Amino acid sequence: MHSEQITTVTSADFQRNIGRYQDEALKKPVAITKNGRLRTVLISAEEYARLKRRDRRVITAGEVSDRQTAALRDAKVPERLAGLDAELKD
Repeated sequence: MHSEQITTVTSADFQRNIGRYQDEALKKPVAITKNGRLRTVLISAEEYARLKRRDRRVITAGEVSDRQTAALRDAKVPERLAGLDAELKD
């Protein structure tokens, strides 16, 4: 997310103007800082639900289709990433 797509406010300003920033969070995230450090981010309930839907779902081996198994078996590491195998050794 680019900085122009997020509003940053201090915790003191947020507390003084909570209604304003709740309304703003319906359009874009509101980053809340404390002592100059990012502390929390306020987002709309709709955006939160969208992010939760994107959470990874764990599946058992029995739920993997034959097509998915074949795709995993036949997958090839791109040549530009082949050097990463060395990190697995040791």
